[in-house]
Amino acid sequence: MQKTIEVSFSKLKTYIEKENFIGYDPYDTLNSWIPFRHLGKWPAVIATQLQKRNPVNIRPMIGIHKEINPKAYGLFLQAYSILYDKTKDKASLDRATYFYNYLKENYSKGYSGHAWGYNFPWATPVKFVGSFVPSSVVTGFVCRGLWQYYQITKNEEAAEIIKSVSEFILKDLQVYSDETGKCISYTPVMQDVCYNSSLLAAEVLAMTYSFTRKQSLKKLCIELVDFVIKRQKSDGYWNYSENIITKKEREQIDFHQGYILESISAIKELIDLNGDKWDQAIILGLDFYYNKQFFINGRSLWRLPKEYPVDIHNQAQGIITFSKFQKFNKDYFLFANKIAEWTIENMQAKEGYFFYRNLKYFKNKISYMRWSQAWMFLALSFLHNESEFIDY
Repeated sequence: MQKTIEVSFSKLKTYIEKENFIGYDPYDTLNSWIPFRHLGKWPAVIATQLQKRNPVNIRPMIGIHKEINPKAYGLFLQAYSILYDKTKDKASLDRATYFYNYLKENYSKGYSGHAWGYNFPWATPVKFVGSFVPSSVVTGFVCRGLWQYYQITKNEEAAEIIKSVSEFILKDLQVYSDETGKCISYTPVMQDVCYNSSLLAAEVLAMTYSFTRKQSLKKLCIELVDFVIKRQKSDGYWNYSENIITKKEREQIDFHQGYILESISAIKELIDLNGDKWDQAIILGLDFYYNKQFFINGRSLWRLPKEYPVDIHNQAQGIITFSKFQKFNKDYFLFANKIAEWTIENMQAKEGYFFYRNLKYFKNKISYMRWSQAWMFLALSFLHNESEFIDY
């Protein structure tokens, strides 16, 4: 099995490097020359949703080009930093330094600190976000890459950039508060409550705390995590978001479960929170993720209770989460390998890239650099060269 992972990883690495790390994205529809946005709110939303479901890639015909995605670069920065930490291979360090330098120079200007957004406009029924308008999600994942790069280089400039990002979070993103804690908004565009995005912002604040030991940051991190933990359901899962006015939650259970678990654990470690205050939430959430969101063969469900489509992002996140949390359960690391095995067998092309989705009767084989390749490259980097691998 380990040989299978190594071969798959090598093929994917060759593919993404050949493509120069640029590509299409499921949500890049509004980069088209067709003025969907100017036709009103709903044409932009509908066009985006139809395009991401279309198994035929018509992007070249409507003026959408392969581009650099800042979030993908953040994921690649993290992955190559992990690879260097494992192997001390200079080529991996050189790649990581390339992504670091790019992100250092190419951030969204005009904000209180460094921040990054998608390379395309995106629209939902409640908001429109322009190209490169920063978000806590894109910025949070870039910072995970910066943090990993700092760990292998001790580059103080990387630490200063992370501190700068905290200024963006604290000054440019609105904060919602109630008796359960606080929640940081997704973008500067509007105030909202999205659990995973707020925790990614909190993670950056926790990184900054680890450098500065500023107690106000630690206090805020605790309030942000407490807010989300209060919304965990009794069997361990989280929904996606909450409407500020109606308090009704958006019921969406997918890879964001893994996001939330990772962030809570990382924040706990970064702010040196002792005891098991949050551990029970993590254990409960992991149990739900393991038992309810995947089949025993390693195939994920889409959004509970829906089984299809099998989305590559769900697969990748499962590998990452269960690799990271093997200390909680020895079976988790074995399961991360099982997810990888199923994904390689069912969703990897002979050219090395991974498909976007497997539907019940056909596959969407379009290659997306951020959504599919960057996430799988990061996921497989956790399994690459693992000497402690145990066969099953």
